[in-house]
Amino acid sequence: MIRRRSYGLIGLLLIIVAINVLASLFHFRIDLTSEKRYTLSASTRKMLGNLREPVGITLFLAGDMPAGFKKLANSSGELLQQFKEVGGGNIYYNFQKPGAGLPDSLKGVFIDSLHRLGLNPINVKAQLKEGEGQEQQYIYPGALLTYGDRVLAVDLLQGQSAVNGIESLNKAEALLEYKLGAAIRDITRDTVPAIAYLIGNGEPLGYNVYDLQNTLHTNYNFRILPIDTVATIPSQFNAVLIVKPTRPFTDAQKLKIDQYIMNGGKVMWMIDPVFAEYDSLQRSQNEFIAFDRGLNLEDQLFRYGVRINLDLVQDLTCDQLPSVIGTVGNKPQIELLPWPYFPLLTNTSGHPVAKNLDYVLSQFPGSIDTVKAAGIHKTVLLASSDASKVLASPAKVAWSFVRTQEDAATFTRSNIPVALLLEGKFSSLFANRLPTAAQDSLAAHGQPFRPSGIENKMIVVADGDIALNAVSEKSGPLPMGKNLYTGYQYANKEFVLNCIDYLTDNSGIMETRSKDYTLRLFDKKKLEEKKGQWQLINILLPVAAIILFTIIYQQTRKRRYQG
Repeated sequence: MIRRRSYGLIGLLLIIVAINVLASLFHFRIDLTSEKRYTLSASTRKMLGNLREPVGITLFLAGDMPAGFKKLANSSGELLQQFKEVGGGNIYYNFQKPGAGLPDSLKGVFIDSLHRLGLNPINVKAQLKEGEGQEQQYIYPGALLTYGDRVLAVDLLQGQSAVNGIESLNKAEALLEYKLGAAIRDITRDTVPAIAYLIGNGEPLGYNVYDLQNTLHTNYNFRILPIDTVATIPSQFNAVLIVKPTRPFTDAQKLKIDQYIMNGGKVMWMIDPVFAEYDSLQRSQNEFIAFDRGLNLEDQLFRYGVRINLDLVQDLTCDQLPSVIGTVGNKPQIELLPWPYFPLLTNTSGHPVAKNLDYVLSQFPGSIDTVKAAGIHKTVLLASSDASKVLASPAKVAWSFVRTQEDAATFTRSNIPVALLLEGKFSSLFANRLPTAAQDSLAAHGQPFRPSGIENKMIVVADGDIALNAVSEKSGPLPMGKNLYTGYQYANKEFVLNCIDYLTDNSGIMETRSKDYTLRLFDKKKLEEKKGQWQLINILLPVAAIILFTIIYQQTRKRRYQG
């Protein structure tokens, strides 16, 4: 009897050991969340399964951190464990504090290298023990990827609000698969999409496009393309950017763009149809007249299914600019005041291009309407708030608006579209009206005329300033979307890069941006009311369970041996 019980105990121990060994080798989880937060997308799994060489990932979310960042670190670890299960030996990762283990002389060099790679710390005030106040803590919410001799930094909070706290961290969790998956895609691919910046119609080329050009040079095969120097836009370009033209387009130029689209070329239009410049306001007597630039693009965009209206969108959710509110001792008193002509745009459709982004800063944007175009699907990417309105051109733009604060009751329109995605088979503007000689010329340059296009997509933004950057006298060119006066960084760069990524990438990684992470928080009021009850349950329930188990065990032994 004793020997039999010994064998049973040994067998039980072996089973427990075997289960633990198998659990360490094979990770299995059932995702019961409604948003499927623990399920990798098919595109991510395919990319990880096709890795040829190991990718190393170092996350700088280690050590003592506030609870929100610890939660982000835990979610990052769980995601990377899933990456490893799919990628096998081609994925390895670790957590560390920046510069940990390095002597002080090298720690500064390492931190500086992170800064040059675009990874900057966040100054967080952390609560010490009760009654001991707070301390400042520098946290690097990012990762460093290595692949052979390539290095890439990822900022997990880039594009998130700096003031929304737990909500921003929650959005960052929702974007983890996209951020890390896209970074692995970028660091491992041998060729990058080619992007053309079209010039020839007064597009900006100065310091105000420094960040755009620098960013595109880093992430893409970027070229400036004078439209009048080519017979056709080369098909080698995966996408073309048309950024804030100021001079009218000729029919010859429009034909080149049209046929590039008909042959599958992607275009991102960032158009200011109305002349309205902040510099004009500063140079004039605090007012100017906004008028039609006459770009001659109305018919072409209309044919594709969109109309950029000759108006200006105003919004009570807007950026702030300095205004003189009075004088003291002959010195002007300046205060930052809302400027409704600079709306802060958001995504309302849930499309992955702009979902979970902070506000995108616009400057004198126009509104967009969709028009009938067979087979074209339209999606609003950016829109105004629920307290906005439009001002038809020609219109007087006066700085006094900031001081008088017109009646907020006039801002009655909601979600005015400013950026639109068009997808489908576009029809040519020149169908049935292009002379034979022009068709022969296109054919001679290897691009026969197409009256309709193949499956394609384009993005139209009724604001040319959305991709431009301010220039500081002290610091030089600033990042896209950064307010020169407040220093606040909006998500313009992330929006523009997401648009280009969506237009040029066919892997499907962008779709992972559509994930939601639902915050399942305790009801603080109920928690406070029933605090004592739950504390009592947590103390008594384990004790009761042990007593019950002991009674059942003793009764079982008694029956066995009495029998």
